[in-house]
Amino acid sequence: MKPMLIVISAPSGGGKSTLCDRLLQDYPETVYSVSCTTRQPRGEEEDGVDYHFLDDEAFERLVRQRAFLEHARVHDHSYGTLEAPVREAMAQGLSVIMDIDVNGAGQIRDAIAALPQDDPLHAGYLDIFILPPSVEELRRRLESRGEDSAATIERRIRNAQDELAQAGDFHYRVVNQDLDLAYRELCAILEHAGCVAGPNNPPGRQAKPRKEAG
Repeated sequence: MKPMLIVISAPSGGGKSTLCDRLLQDYPETVYSVSCTTRQPRGEEEDGVDYHFLDDEAFERLVRQRAFLEHARVHDHSYGTLEAPVREAMAQGLSVIMDIDVNGAGQIRDAIAALPQDDPLHAGYLDIFILPPSVEELRRRLESRGEDSAATIERRIRNAQDELAQAGDFHYRVVNQDLDLAYRELCAILEHAGCVAGPNNPPGRQAKPRKEAG
């Protein structure tokens, strides 16, 4: 299999985390890119598993060293993706799945474009945008989660509209109207790219969801 960096983005509520979790469970040749953050762990989150938890000074030192493929400030905390672990995983023959927002995906796309064409990151880069069937359906999903206030939902919808306008920047777009159908389409894209061989588990089996950044 060809090791690749697979960036998957979607508006909040688009279903990208659920889809990524299923990919990681079904394809042993994939690993998850663990982000760095300056926020405190929540609940049962583990350092090095859910995030690399850093203080502000350590994070800024990595920024100055240009160690991140992408980084951003979100809700008063910093988040970033280290380049070295991605390269190490790909050197071991593994494909790296990155679950990030559209702005982070844009930063990575720019960084990849600046690399030589024979660089493994450049040669093995793929990004996919997960779309909701409509903004109205996205609103319904956010409301049904019962996690956000009305004001927060409105902010997420406004952000989603900006993100949907950038969907054309991605190599592939998958509409998540039915989760199983969207997952099969996502698998087909990765199998066609040659970075995965085939699922080892039956469709529909769910993995434990990860926490969202922020």
